[in-house]
Amino acid sequence: MRIEDLSETLLAGVRRGMVIPAQPLALDAQRRLDPRYQTALTRYYIDAGAGGIAVGVHTTQFAIRDPNVGLFQPVLQLVAREIDAYAGTKGREIFKVAGLCGDTSQAVAEATFAVSQGYHAGLLSLAALAGESDARLLAHCREVAEVMPVIGFYLQPAVGGRVLSYGFWREFAEIENVIAIKMAPFNRYQTLDVVRAVCDAGREEAITLYTGNDDNIIADLITEYRIVTAAGPRSVRIRGGLLGHWSVWTRRAVEMLERLQALPGAGGDIPAEWLRQNIEVTDCNAAFFDAANRFAGCIPGIHEVLRRQGLLPGTWCLDPDEVLSPGQAEEIDRVLASYPHLNDDDFVRAHLSQWLA
Repeated sequence: MRIEDLSETLLAGVRRGMVIPAQPLALDAQRRLDPRYQTALTRYYIDAGAGGIAVGVHTTQFAIRDPNVGLFQPVLQLVAREIDAYAGTKGREIFKVAGLCGDTSQAVAEATFAVSQGYHAGLLSLAALAGESDARLLAHCREVAEVMPVIGFYLQPAVGGRVLSYGFWREFAEIENVIAIKMAPFNRYQTLDVVRAVCDAGREEAITLYTGNDDNIIADLITEYRIVTAAGPRSVRIRGGLLGHWSVWTRRAVEMLERLQALPGAGGDIPAEWLRQNIEVTDCNAAFFDAANRFAGCIPGIHEVLRRQGLLPGTWCLDPDEVLSPGQAEEIDRVLASYPHLNDDDFVRAHLSQWLA
């Protein structure tokens, strides 16, 4: 599958920038897949206005690939079918992103399955190749990109990623079937490495930049990068986000991105309110992702926000030891009380029974 196989509508949406929530895994109290709530989450993201949905990624729990769990294929299949059915009733196309992990044989097999289920791109994690050379990593990426369009992924080391050099990203940007890059190193220097590499390769029109920096979402989206290259100056922006943070309060994320996308075309200065709101969003993320404990409770934290809204039945993870950290629930209480304008509780309340039907 190639980028040019995507519909004009989908490709235009990717290029403009969209909200792509990283979908959590819905489990019941016995830690089994709960199709009813998995479906409700999918419907929520579609009705909230998300342009895409990512499944099988970190927020979905990498352990779905464990042979003793065996949920990678069932979850991707369930979500893809519901996206097509539900979005079809709305006359919409949703950009379906599959998380791809493991060594080359595993990643290729996952990509092949994703294509068979109608996924449009693969978010390619390199965590399993942490000790490999840049040359080996690039060979891996090229092989997977032969199967389907690839979204590059700079994952922060604190949750399993590795530091990737400017040189790696410069060569990665030359791979023809790369449609986007999600930058999530939670590091300004490393984010800039990716932006520079794409511009130096002259690929800023072909590769759309997405933020995964949950600690700096709004600032990423309002910043114009002006990069001086050998071919002259280039200007590029981060167009959208593929974010675990946007798996909650998604309706507000969509509204926010639409307002931010309108700012550069207005030709004026960026209102200071956006800098303030950037800090508010980051404060919420610190509570949800458990930054105080090196992100140990990031997945249960997301689950807890969704549980409070009724979108998940509980905070259960596949690993029984993966639970909210001490004090994390109180931190979530604090940010909920401090920033009520950031939640979409009213929207969820109005539609929840329909999504769960």
